Formats: sequence, structure tokens, C-alpha cells
Amino acid sequence: MAESQIEWTDATWNPVAGCSIVTAGCTNCYAMTLAARLDAMGMTKYAGLTRRSGRRSVWNGKVREDYASLDAPRRWKKPRKIFVNSMSDLFHEKVSSAFIVSVWKVMRETPHHHYQILTKRPDRMAEIISTRIPDVLPNVWLGTSVENAQVIDRIDELRKVPAAIRFISFEPLIGAVGEVDLTGIQWAIVGGESGNIARPIREEWIDEIYAQCGRQGTAFFFKQWGTWGSDNKKRSKKANGRKYRGRHWDEMPSHDPVWP
Repeated sequence: MAESQIEWTDATWNPVAGCSIVTAGCTNCYAMTLAARLDAMGMTKYAGLTRRSGRRSVWNGKVREDYASLDAPRRWKKPRKIFVNSMSDLFHEKVSSAFIVSVWKVMRETPHHHYQILTKRPDRMAEIISTRIPDVLPNVWLGTSVENAQVIDRIDELRKVPAAIRFISFEPLIGAVGEVDLTGIQWAIVGGESGNIARPIREEWIDEIYAQCGRQGTAFFFKQWGTWGSDNKKRSKKANGRKYRGRHWDEMPSHDPVWP
């Protein structure tokens, strides 16, 4: 487990390593580059999980379950918001349902933490939780990534998942999402892509999400402009900052459980 610089969480916990590209939002995933770097540094957990494609490293589809990491949250006594699997997807098809149940057991036994699980596979999340997870944990938030209108069906899949908090990460936002139904969604994170080959974000795409969050009562969190600013100019992430409409938007969902 490690302290995190991600604006909406406190720490990361990676019981799974490795993944595969599924849609356009995965194209420039930071975790692929980081996994290759950790492999080069001799970290066995990340060995052989990427391949070279041109000048960059990409996932090769191998996934590794790390049983040794399961006890880590039990040793962390201070309450934290913990992003689960920043280096993978807990609901990847190669992660066994038995291992997912083991992760749930840890989260059940550490109720002083709040866990945030983000997936691009909400259909498998719904299947596993409905068949293998007997209880809804008030300290576990479940979310899905939506990068453009082509994958908004993930929101309907997420709505099928029993959860205390459901959230959507509109990041990297690489296209308009259009009208979306946020019924049963308590939190929305919006952010642009970072890095040398980042794709642009448009302010009007953020505007439509912001407006819909306001109308539908969903907490709105603006994470970053990333490499492209509101003036459509390319700069460093730090130079573009986090301000939207002249201020920071750091709304968080209510911790009061919402089961349906």
C-alpha cells in the first residue's frame, strides 16, 4: 500500500497487477508505463506484464493475483480512503472470483477504511457481487469509468450493483457523454488526460456533466484539466491546474449508505 497523489483518495492498494486494453480510455493508461518501469527495477510482482508497442509499453493481458498484499490494510490503523487496484482492474476476467471474495473479506474486516473500487467491467462486477458477495459493505464505494458516449452503457451496468456508494470516473474525458441517467449514482469525478500524447478535453464536455450532476443531485469532483487547459492550449498538468469555473470542485458523496 502507498500514499497517493490522486486527488480524490488517500492511498492505493494493489492486490492485483496487470490488465488489458478494452476501450479508448485505456490507450494511454499511466499504469502500463509504471508497470514496465517497476519491472525494469526488478519488482517481481510486475515482471512480464507489458510488451513494447512502438515507443511505449502496453499491457499484454497477463494478470497476477498478489495474496501477500491482502493483509496490508489490516496493518494500516489510521482511517483512509483507499483506491483499490490503481494498477489493474479487480473485475478483470482473469481475476478469479475466489480472489475477489478474499479482497472483500479484508474490506469487511477493516471498516475504519473507505475503499474505492473502479472498473471498466461493471457487468462482471454486478455478476460477482450478486452471486458471491453476501452483504453490502457501507465502507466500499463501487464505480466505473466512462470516457465518452460510446461506453455510457457501463452506467446502467453499475446501477445493477448493490452498493453503499456508486460513482463514475469520467476520466480521461476524451469525448462528450451526452445525456446520462445518474439515478442511483452518488458521485462523479471528471478529469482530462495527462502526458506527452494526451488527448484534448473540451470545456463543453465538462459543462454538460456538471449541469447534469446539479440537476440530478450527484456530487461533482473536478480532478484536473491534465495536459490540455480550458483555453485548449497544451501545458504541464501543474500549469493547467484544477480550477473549473474559477474554483476547485472537491465534492464528495455522503457516507450515508444508499443500498438500491
